[in-house]
Amino acid sequence: MTGLFVSRKNLNKQALPALLFGIHMKLSEVLLEENVGGYDLFLRALIGSALLIALVMDLIETYPWDWIAAIVAFGSIFSAIIRHCTPYYFLGINTAKK
Repeated sequence: MTGLFVSRKNLNKQALPALLFGIHMKLSEVLLEENVGGYDLFLRALIGSALLIALVMDLIETYPWDWIAAIVAFGSIFSAIIRHCTPYYFLGINTAKK
């Protein structure tokens, strides 16, 4: 039972993900690896831009849908800019050319 507890001085960047997921991973590898490219990159930028234009032109007026569209728009544009999708990393999907 003592293996579940980690002292503060022994806690490093890899310890928290290892405790949460039960595996050993590098945080920089999870957050910085390029795994979006090709058609996926184009579709993310296109959908994000279309939603952003629809929000600016006030085509989406009802309360919950405008916030949902804003979150999807900025999320897809951001992931297209940095070429990274964290769920893709955990699912093992990589559409970027190597």
